[in-house]
Amino acid sequence: MHASSLLSRRRLLGAAVAAAAVGLVDPVPAVSFAPRSVALYNIHTGEWLRTVYWADGHYIREAVRDINWILRDHHSDEIRPMDAGVLDLLGMLRDRLDTHDPFLVVCGYRSPTTNRKLYLQHEGVAKYSYHIKGMAVDLRSERRDLNQIRDAALSLRCGGVGYYPRSDFVHVDCGPIRRW
Repeated sequence: MHASSLLSRRRLLGAAVAAAAVGLVDPVPAVSFAPRSVALYNIHTGEWLRTVYWADGHYIREAVRDINWILRDHHSDEIRPMDAGVLDLLGMLRDRLDTHDPFLVVCGYRSPTTNRKLYLQHEGVAKYSYHIKGMAVDLRSERRDLNQIRDAALSLRCGGVGYYPRSDFVHVDCGPIRRW
């Protein structure tokens, strides 16, 4: 066999292997650089916020600081940085519900002391709640019923979704995917 035909076969074989390998690689989803926003109204403090918290590929420090303030433990005024996953969950939920109305925040961050007090006083409060970790928000909306909020949150498949119609809120968190 001539060297040139062997080289051609090797090139052909190499090209075939490369083409097959490309087919095995999962494409990386495109990251959207579209601004992300949220609107919140804390029902306990009367404070509200409408802000873009992510733009040009990064979180906006001042906006995140303001969100953390609105979502603070209203019992003690303690602030904890909220997990970026819950911020994005709120932004996606707002988009999924196709609303510009603020979410009415029943509970955001809870200090361990507040959570323990609520756990001992109320049924349904988790002893090791995602609220303590800054990973959960209990909310409702003026123009969307709780079923719509619950269904939209479930469709996102971004974490836990709890439905509390007697207490008039939906719990969303960025923990494992589950529902109750």
